[in-house]
Amino acid sequence: MAIGLEFTNDLARVARRWRTRLDKRFRELGLTQARWMALWVLSRSGPMTQRDLAEQLGIEGPTLVRQLDGLEKQGLIERRSDDQDRRLKWIHLTDSAAPLLTEMADETEEIRRDVLADIRPEDLQVAQQVLSAIALKLET
Repeated sequence: MAIGLEFTNDLARVARRWRTRLDKRFRELGLTQARWMALWVLSRSGPMTQRDLAEQLGIEGPTLVRQLDGLEKQGLIERRSDDQDRRLKWIHLTDSAAPLLTEMADETEEIRRDVLADIRPEDLQVAQQVLSAIALKLET
């Protein structure tokens, strides 16, 4: 098998396993994968429209609406109409989401420390450079 094929297969497998590990921990916080991913994107990007959030998550609008309904019922997000275009809905995190996001960040850091503990910092730096180069290529 060519090194490039091995690398991309490994990269996909690692991404799935990382998400599965996070999902297991976040389920203990009462979140489904779809919901925690939406919260995570919003916490990193700030308020965004439903359309933009769906695009960031790689899902269809109607699928996102169901997730947002659940997050809204949990008091973690609120939808606000756009002042210029009432058809647009902006998604904002509520103050109630802050403690949960802190727990999510703590759990994520614990997993990161555990998984990366035996990897030399210089190796991680090279891996980061490679991943950044790949990401740049994929974005163009």
